[in-house]
Amino acid sequence: MTDHTITLLIVDDHPVVRDGLRGMFATAAGFDVLGEAAGGVEGVELTLRLDPDVVLIDLRMPAGSGVEAIAELTRRGARAKVLVLTTYDTDSDTIPAIEAGATGYLLKDAPREELFAAVRAAAEGRAVLSPAVASRLVSAVRRPAAPAADTLSAREREVLELVAKGTPNREIARELFISEATVKTHLTHLYAKLGVKDRAAAVAAGYDRGILG
Repeated sequence: MTDHTITLLIVDDHPVVRDGLRGMFATAAGFDVLGEAAGGVEGVELTLRLDPDVVLIDLRMPAGSGVEAIAELTRRGARAKVLVLTTYDTDSDTIPAIEAGATGYLLKDAPREELFAAVRAAAEGRAVLSPAVASRLVSAVRRPAAPAADTLSAREREVLELVAKGTPNREIARELFISEATVKTHLTHLYAKLGVKDRAAAVAAGYDRGILG
């Protein structure tokens, strides 16, 4: 890969972050930023169209989350390697991103040389984890299974909170900027984690276990 220019797509909802990353890679040899996207949905579309070597993606974005975008790219067999670049390092962020198919996970406070090295490694298919994230993943593997309140992802909690307010799936999708199909997927997952079969039981379990209220 030393003689190969690594092509990139930047996916982040903050224009200043996108500009900063583009400018940073413009000063380093061996990188070419093909485009930018402000959310996960657009990021998937551009990745499939531009076919970059590496996608740098944030996680929490209004126009489609990073985890949903990673899962969709994995499902569609995209060639690009996905490197998460975010400020979030909680278990509910890191583990779903890795499970969805991310090649690496870095925090935005990483030094520029570390970021360049991570992108090169990701382009070669090597896993890249910031020390803080690696430590969290090791701890998650070693500790006993957590109660359901700790295993629900941030998005699943948001869906459950809206369900508790009586919000229908269509309105949940509009509120969270996701599709109705994705809402149903989140409901299926949280039903399984809570050991319930319907919305009413999920809400009851949510209050009973301290997830809601």
